[in-house]
Amino acid sequence: MWAIGIHGGAGAAATASEQAEERALDAALAWAERELARGASALDVAQGAIRLLEDSGAFVAGKGSSPNSAGDWELDASLCDGATRRCGAIAALRGAYPPIAIARAVMERTRHVLIAGEGALAFARECGFTLIDAPAAFFAPVRRASAAGTVGAVVLDAAGRIAAGTSTGGTFGKRPGRVGDSPIVGAGSWADAEVGVSCTGEGEYFIRVAAAHAVALRRREMSLTLDDALGRTLAEIAELGGKGGIIAVDRSGTLARAFNSQAMRLATAHSDGTRRVVVARSVPQNRS
Repeated sequence: MWAIGIHGGAGAAATASEQAEERALDAALAWAERELARGASALDVAQGAIRLLEDSGAFVAGKGSSPNSAGDWELDASLCDGATRRCGAIAALRGAYPPIAIARAVMERTRHVLIAGEGALAFARECGFTLIDAPAAFFAPVRRASAAGTVGAVVLDAAGRIAAGTSTGGTFGKRPGRVGDSPIVGAGSWADAEVGVSCTGEGEYFIRVAAAHAVALRRREMSLTLDDALGRTLAEIAELGGKGGIIAVDRSGTLARAFNSQAMRLATAHSDGTRRVVVARSVPQNRS
């Protein structure tokens, strides 16, 4: 048994790039289904699906990212391996690509979890990742009225391992050096032996409630269903004034989502043959 959930951000209900978003989600999901069916690891599939979304240019992540208020591109990403509790992340990365692969390299090539700014660029250069000399030519910013477009994945593989990851270019016109929840393990991403979580939305609020870990904690300590754990976490965010969405998978293969924005871009599949790619519209805290 395996299961996967992918998101392309939570925000505005309608965008000019909606068809491109759905095509990118569908392609990433199809690739992930093939990999999981042949026995690939949750960690490899989470990274690979996110990488495809980064490369698509359809989301405010990877090549679709937009510059900050100073005209610079700063990328954030995190990746978590639930089986080992290893994780890696990069924040405010300028001049190197792809962010999710560099985050994994932090996990596997260093004793650290998060490397930021100039240190992240130096690390990426040391590891031989693509360096970006002309960012304005490399990136193709998504023009959208809202800040939706963070991408993420949660995966359960056939061996029962769970992984999760998140990648973003951050909010439009952000202050230089601003870091949201996406690269913060426990806020934007979380995976352990029982659950994997990826978040998207107004990152400051997700950090304030440690959203991704809060889902896992509520699931474990309060014995809540996955739907209820997501719903309560998002309700806490809403009480503070924040908006966004969360996806999660648990060890039984249950996939869940919750969002309180106008819409959330989603793709899910399960080894039982169920499959869905959709821009889901709100009712607030919509779930499946």
